[in-house]
Amino acid sequence: MGKSMIKKVLVANRGEIAVRVMRSCREIGIITVAVFSDADRQAMHVRYADEAYCIGPAPSRDSYLNIEAIIGAAKKSGADAIHPGYGFLSENAGFSERCKAEGIKFIGPDAYAIRTMGDKITARQTMIASGVPVVPGTKEKLSDEIKAVEVVKEIGLPVMIKASAGGGGKGMRLVKTMDELIPSLRMAKSEAMNAFGDDAVYIEKYIESPHHIEFQILADQHGNVVHLFERECSIQRRHQKVIEETPSPLMNPALRMEMGEKAVAAAKAVNYEGAGTIEFIVNDKLEYYFLEMNTRLQVEHPVTERVVGVDLVKEQINIANGLPLSFKQEDLQQHGHAIQCRIYAEDPDNNFMPNPGIIKHITVPLGLGVRYDGYVYEGYEIPMHYDPMICKLITWGETRKESIARMRRALYEYKITGVKTSIKFLERIMDAPDFIEGKYNTHFIEDNHARLFTTKPCGIECEDMAIITAFIDYLDKLAEIQPQKYTEELGNNWKDFGRKRNVLRL
Repeated sequence: MGKSMIKKVLVANRGEIAVRVMRSCREIGIITVAVFSDADRQAMHVRYADEAYCIGPAPSRDSYLNIEAIIGAAKKSGADAIHPGYGFLSENAGFSERCKAEGIKFIGPDAYAIRTMGDKITARQTMIASGVPVVPGTKEKLSDEIKAVEVVKEIGLPVMIKASAGGGGKGMRLVKTMDELIPSLRMAKSEAMNAFGDDAVYIEKYIESPHHIEFQILADQHGNVVHLFERECSIQRRHQKVIEETPSPLMNPALRMEMGEKAVAAAKAVNYEGAGTIEFIVNDKLEYYFLEMNTRLQVEHPVTERVVGVDLVKEQINIANGLPLSFKQEDLQQHGHAIQCRIYAEDPDNNFMPNPGIIKHITVPLGLGVRYDGYVYEGYEIPMHYDPMICKLITWGETRKESIARMRRALYEYKITGVKTSIKFLERIMDAPDFIEGKYNTHFIEDNHARLFTTKPCGIECEDMAIITAFIDYLDKLAEIQPQKYTEELGNNWKDFGRKRNVLRL
């Protein structure tokens, strides 16, 4: 008797990733189950799924992080598998173990791989043993402050202090002088304890002009592992990715092959199964070092899907079903170029302040080479309880130049009102010379601050504002002395003026 195939999948997530997973399930005839919090009763993933179950109040800890509630929903629905998406419980070893104990397939790696690669210190030790280069630094968690001073004197400044259980920039501090070391160490440990319940930290040499490049891998239950090439993820804010693309402008064929082989070795070192990502840091000399492994599907996976031509979610399901990979490394190749922009309900000009609220109007970009992974609709209220990402916008072209041009066009077409968004900010990035030339690293946003941020209202340029102000003054005076002419001017010239100056775009 062979293994039973998955027939019903519960997606233990929300938003665009829940919808995206369900789409692949629907294409291959798998029934989908949504779970939702009280704040998500009207969410798109709830409407899209075949079945849906409430798992608790709005706070994540009471719903999307509530293992008992999710397992209960899986049992009630009769789901034989759970896809965790990303975030929430996707890298929770206990959740993977619980699914296994309940006889529910976890569409992801086993608990051993999650634990080994989730602890940054253990991951470093594992990579060193496997011949994968790591950034010079401590091989174990820091025991005391005296040891920290010794390590920094040995490897030299600047250094990064990182939380062993960390992610998303939490518990991370850049140290440039010895005077900063001890205060930064204490702050990093405190932040790590608050964020992860674990104050273990380690020290790495800080890489100057760093590039953040990651490799997508797939591994089946039969020992087959392949990489699906790289993604360039260097445009970041607060260590959070903003734009991703593939192929990377930094890479060359020899480096791509070498780093890909190391990514495969990293996955084999923990007997990995499923989809995962090996992240590297690369300097301007093209020297690369292991950074971390994400034992789940990544937010930026669509660019790989578009360029390589593989549905990663379907592959995850096939692997969970015990099927061998249907292709070998030599069967895979990159075709064209893809870029992804993450669009958030936030105000970039106000320190990226989240801006939850009700979507009043939305026009989604379409056309050749455009993919839209979203979950909002007109009348939908973006909850304040979760990440404010609205959608992921992906464009593809035969060349990087064409992909950028399509992204400019797609961002221009994407109209959304009711909440502030990062669309204008992303348009500025697309027009930045450093981005156009592909000459950027993780300092891109900082280095281009004056170009990317504005305090001008509505994104209107100064020249336009001067003209508009003068015209408004004229209308005010006209209203006092010639009301009829004022009405005519307002009804005719103002609309024409706005259209010509392109200042009334939604």
